[in-house]
Amino acid sequence: MNKLEYLKIFVEAASRGSFAEASRHLDISPPVVTRAVAALEQSLGVRLFNRTTRQVRLTEAGSRFYEDSKRILDLLEEAESAASGGYSQPKGVLTVTAPVLFGQKHIVPILSDYLTCFPEVDIRAMFYDRVSNMLDEGLDVAIRIGHLKDSSLYAVPVGNVRRIVCGSPDYFELQGMPKSPADLLKHQIIMASGVEASTHWNFESPKGKESVKVSPRMYCNQNGAAIEGAKCGVGITRLMSYQVGEELEQGSLLRVLEDYEAEPLPINIVYLEGREANAKIRSFIDFAAECLRKNPFI
Repeated sequence: MNKLEYLKIFVEAASRGSFAEASRHLDISPPVVTRAVAALEQSLGVRLFNRTTRQVRLTEAGSRFYEDSKRILDLLEEAESAASGGYSQPKGVLTVTAPVLFGQKHIVPILSDYLTCFPEVDIRAMFYDRVSNMLDEGLDVAIRIGHLKDSSLYAVPVGNVRRIVCGSPDYFELQGMPKSPADLLKHQIIMASGVEASTHWNFESPKGKESVKVSPRMYCNQNGAAIEGAKCGVGITRLMSYQVGEELEQGSLLRVLEDYEAEPLPINIVYLEGREANAKIRSFIDFAAECLRKNPFI
């Protein structure tokens, strides 16, 4: 077994966090995985994994080596595909990232349909409420909400969303609806920290910008919890429109202060420069863009 095969085994084990899972996916025995990792560690003179009886975790040196190894294998796959004409047929592992709730609500159904259409592609879905470094983390495609800052990324626009204020019909029946941002000071507030990092809520209107410092009765570190709290009548919350699209459509939440909403934020599918020729990436971008542009909630 040569060093390139060792790298493939190491990357698979690191990606799955398990030697046993890597062996099953690669259709090799667990001892082969163990020997490959041990050979790499001996060659490099560093420990790549911290091992316990239940799991394996990358060391700091292992994390750096994983990022470099993944990049090398991706480049090799691209070179092989270009030489063999493989870009015409999507195949291989596609790594996709998106914000957590957007991924759960709007990307997972797309992934399901895509896998049905392209049986030679496997997908790793990584959902984070943070901006991931696509190169360092080995990501192929990302769905980004907001204005892009990284000039090395190519972007395909697919829609836009707004920060909206909403609450349940029962809550508004008891407490009344706010007519202006200043009225929020009289209401119970649910803070969704995944959407609002500050208790200063900024609004816009034809008269200019307006800021209100709210005093939350309830803090939620998960946007889904804030949605449920609002539906239960705890108070008013502020979320992204895509996060509560179904609730607004069903009437379990009502949108208020629409005249004071800020400009919409763009949604883009982004990928790294030079990756557009890869069939699995190109096919997914085209597939996802068509689906997202038809989505009534963005």
